[in-house]
Amino acid sequence: MENALSTENIRKSFKLNKRQMAAKKLSEPTLVAVNGLNITLRPGEIYGLLGPNGAGKTTALRMIASLIKPEDGKILYGGEDVYKDLNAYRKKVAFLTSELKLDDFFTPSYTFTYMARLYGLEESEIENRKASLFEKFGVNEFAESKISELSTGMKQKASLAISLCHDPDIIIFDEPTNGLDIIASSDVESFLLDLKKEGKIILLSTHIFSLVEKLCDRVGIILDGKLRLEGELKELCQGKNLEQLFFETYNGGERQ
Repeated sequence: MENALSTENIRKSFKLNKRQMAAKKLSEPTLVAVNGLNITLRPGEIYGLLGPNGAGKTTALRMIASLIKPEDGKILYGGEDVYKDLNAYRKKVAFLTSELKLDDFFTPSYTFTYMARLYGLEESEIENRKASLFEKFGVNEFAESKISELSTGMKQKASLAISLCHDPDIIIFDEPTNGLDIIASSDVESFLLDLKKEGKIILLSTHIFSLVEKLCDRVGIILDGKLRLEGELKELCQGKNLEQLFFETYNGGERQ
């Protein structure tokens, strides 16, 4: 599919020290975090990636965002290996995780401008994007406050706006509503649906089943670094809710 984003048998492992081996009860000093992952992400849809802690979700998201490189396999965008022109690919990607830390000394406004300039945006475009996104996420009132002075929820909303400063075609969010109240979460949900209508590729990882049921077109369940179940959400959930489907898969009912 034109402009689809896909992975072909991507794999990533990490070396462990003795303490980490003991904590994970492993006899070998290597942890395979993602093992032969194949997924395809299409323009104009939201794909939900589910899995327990340690399943490989965040490692998979970071590889797809090109923050870490697979040791095996390929990541393709529009049929081309993204590592052939990594800078061009990165300009099309937004990646947001709850672990993202903004510099406490700066303001949301300064940080937005700084990041947008790194992406090569013109000053007029930066100001237009900033005005639109800050209004959408309710950041305007705090635009000139130091990030250290913001609440957890406001920091998350500022992070969302900043991550989208360059109008990316590919949006990768790891727990995007983490730390947000009900109103702010609803704003994020409606914005993701707007991005979907614009034809963006959206990859969403979350522990909130209701969020996936509300937003996602397709879902994949990853366990032990492997994709164990994938498909259209409506087809997979016939006669059951997503939580039931997830635990059936987790407990081995659908494992390959």
